[in-house]
Amino acid sequence: MNGLEMYALTDVGIKRNHNEDYVGITPELGFAVLADGMGGHNAGEVASAMAVDVITRCFEAQLPSMPEAKLNEDTGFTGESMLAQETIAMANNAIYEASQQKRECAGMGTTVVAGIFYGDRLTAAHVGDSRMYRLRGDNLSHVTEDHSLIQEQVRRGLLTEDDARNSSIKNLVTRALGVEPDVEPDIVEDIVQEGDMYLMCSDGLTDVVPNEAIRLTLIDHYKNLNHAATALIQLANDAGGPDNISVILIRAAKQFHRKQGFLSRLFRRS
Repeated sequence: MNGLEMYALTDVGIKRNHNEDYVGITPELGFAVLADGMGGHNAGEVASAMAVDVITRCFEAQLPSMPEAKLNEDTGFTGESMLAQETIAMANNAIYEASQQKRECAGMGTTVVAGIFYGDRLTAAHVGDSRMYRLRGDNLSHVTEDHSLIQEQVRRGLLTEDDARNSSIKNLVTRALGVEPDVEPDIVEDIVQEGDMYLMCSDGLTDVVPNEAIRLTLIDHYKNLNHAATALIQLANDAGGPDNISVILIRAAKQFHRKQGFLSRLFRRS
């Protein structure tokens, strides 16, 4: 293992009849992408698939030849972070143009969260309310903060996390891919320590499963990512499974360095 172990799983849930989430992992290059689509006439699944496909192809084309963690003098971000920003902009443009040109795709959009691991660093880039968490030891913390109306109220201290989970406006996002000609992703850079576990997930998990239950599940199944992912999805379905549920788990065994050979795994499973 070259420093990272990844596992992805997605489930339609109990109350939906099709899955609009899409996930992709490329462990050899150290990146993973998750998208949660929205839009009528099944256009949400078109948007999420486009997002993961465009971002994956861009990363595959450029990451292998990039120097690791080279700082951009103008922004102070690493080259990987700048690439994440560029690829998300490309995905946004592709989805927006498709929504303008195809009547059946009008109004479609998607959230996205992408993680790139390199050396002892992580770049997380996201738009919308799909999340990334970090488990370090027994402590679970947010890497990303939702772009949503409800999160703004939580941030201002007007609501608690539990209040937010039960709110009728919890799914109203303030940013999404494909709904406007331009979008600005949030970019977070983190130092990765040996043993850290990262969770990327759609709101089908976090809307119904409290953070404490997520934390305890990750701790209980720390050594087996397959079991951990399955257990998280089961928790969401036991809570009613009102939405599609997707999780990507990444565990850092040591510093990660990209390989030249790679195999992407893009999939939607029910």
